Amino acid sequence: MFLPLRYPLANLAARRTRTLLTVAVVALVVVATTLFSGLVSSLKRTLVSTGHPRNLIVLRKGSTNDGSSLLPLEAFQALRYFDGVARGPEDEPLASPELVVQPFFHREGGGRENVLVRGVEPVALRVHDEVELVEGRMFEPSSGEAIVGSGVAGRYVGTRVGDELRFGRGTWKVVGRFDAGGSSFESEVWVDVRELANDAKRPVPYSGVRLRLADGADRDALVRRVDDDPRWALEARPESEYYAEQAESANVFYLIVIGLAVLAGVGAAFGATNTLYAAVQARRAEIGTLRALGFSRLAILTSFLVEALAVALAGFAVGAAVAALLGRVVSQLLGGIGFGAATFTTNVVQLRVGAGDLVTALGLALAIGLVGGFFPASRAARLRPVEALRKA
Repeated sequence: MFLPLRYPLANLAARRTRTLLTVAVVALVVVATTLFSGLVSSLKRTLVSTGHPRNLIVLRKGSTNDGSSLLPLEAFQALRYFDGVARGPEDEPLASPELVVQPFFHREGGGRENVLVRGVEPVALRVHDEVELVEGRMFEPSSGEAIVGSGVAGRYVGTRVGDELRFGRGTWKVVGRFDAGGSSFESEVWVDVRELANDAKRPVPYSGVRLRLADGADRDALVRRVDDDPRWALEARPESEYYAEQAESANVFYLIVIGLAVLAGVGAAFGATNTLYAAVQARRAEIGTLRALGFSRLAILTSFLVEALAVALAGFAVGAAVAALLGRVVSQLLGGIGFGAATFTTNVVQLRVGAGDLVTALGLALAIGLVGGFFPASRAARLRPVEALRKA
């Protein structure tokens, strides 16, 4: 015979202070776990989602990123006409020559960070079709204009549409802001590639070239064609693969975050266990009476476990609500969280708490309830009626 469900729930209501303290402990763990998990998933989404599966990035052989690559104008002129390169509506090759520099930008709240400035031509918007202007317009070539990603806009001095942005040797008029599906392109500033090369006094105008693969084209054949060309020692790889490799630099951070979440969970499990042990101690007479009335050990064990799981679920509900609210507040107040990328520039990540983060926190809360409640429940179930009543 099992105890009715209202019995453990009534016990929780009868001991409000103890229940609220345990709920608060579990809620704190849920808040920490959800925010940590949200941070990791947001960072992964930002890094891994960058790059189009039909794009190839061409760099000098041996370069680990486009910040350390050089590519001459003659190479670009040849690459854009290779078989397999897609063409736009005006029959122009969808090949985007690009140059990156990494100047310091001053944050509006103080301090400075490296920001990736990408020199491009108008064709870049067709090759990077995930980039979408959401405010203002595209810059005019050779006019000293710039567009900024949403992660950059407002984070640094002079990065709002209409502002004058100073870096390098010049001043750039910000005429537009773009989104890029949450990818790391939103942490960049785009300007005219020739102006950027002149400003940076780069004798070789490009860092690399992005090629859009034509429909039905053999990607491996185009990669081999680039790699085997004896004139410039270049190599091509899928753009999504390139950014996935850049994301590997964040693996250490992932491990640290997971370790912190596990430690917080262990601490909360100890807290819940102590609270329930105290409850068992205080309810010896009650447990002895139940055993004397004929309730089995399994019934007592189940009742205490239900009590522990109810506390864990209440803690999860409170913690999840607080974490979702904190995530919004942090993103709005800070304008995103900056992380150093493998290119030594700053990726601005918007902290978002997703369903997967909440499921992770729910699993941890239930584990805390089960582990924290099992041993006290087991102790309560082992009490003999006479012993419980005598020691009460």
